[in-house]
Amino acid sequence: MHIGGFQKNSLIDFPGTVACVVFTTGCNFSCPYCHNPDLASGSVTGSKGLDAEEIFSFLASRKNLVDGVVITGGEPCLQPDLTDFILRIRHMGLAVKLDTNGSRPEVLAHLLDRSLVDYVAMDIKTAPSLYPEIMKDHPNVDAIQESIDLIMARVPAYEFRTTCVRPFIDTSIMKQIIRQIRGARRYVLQKCIRHVSMLDPHFSQHPDRFFSNQDIQALKTVIKGAVQEIIVR
Repeated sequence: MHIGGFQKNSLIDFPGTVACVVFTTGCNFSCPYCHNPDLASGSVTGSKGLDAEEIFSFLASRKNLVDGVVITGGEPCLQPDLTDFILRIRHMGLAVKLDTNGSRPEVLAHLLDRSLVDYVAMDIKTAPSLYPEIMKDHPNVDAIQESIDLIMARVPAYEFRTTCVRPFIDTSIMKQIIRQIRGARRYVLQKCIRHVSMLDPHFSQHPDRFFSNQDIQALKTVIKGAVQEIIVR
């Protein structure tokens, strides 16, 4: 695993669970507003950054104090040894939450076949037709819907979430997203924070890209009734 960061304690990243958070490096998306630019622009090959053994040693020392591990990124599903890493966590008796952009449904299916994840949070970036603008190399837009369908059908607990920022989100785009996730258990709207480091440093120079509280409420109106629970973060 190519690990770019480790948070020893979190009460908010894994609902109902005291967790540690592992941040992997490398991403196959290039969202200009990404708040983890160093992780996203990192590599999934070469230097591995933090030593996984140190993380497992820490987890062993916190037995009965930590209930689970969140694996986020970057995009964790790019990591070739993700399964082995999760297996070690499971053997310690810990729950696993995976954050993903949904671009690798075959990886999700493999993990689910082995019952290796307890919770999945998938980011839905925008309408299907706009995904090629942020997907690197050879974009497979169909993979996004495959992951959505897989998660809704097979994951024990999950959420979809969208960072609300223009031009990737507006009420028209939200209607398209809702058609993809209709009936989902939980949908989270996240306000994009303007004054933070971003993958594209110039993106935040345009204040009209960012949503007000009133704008978010307008999106909630569009979503109402289409999913079981709406949360704003």
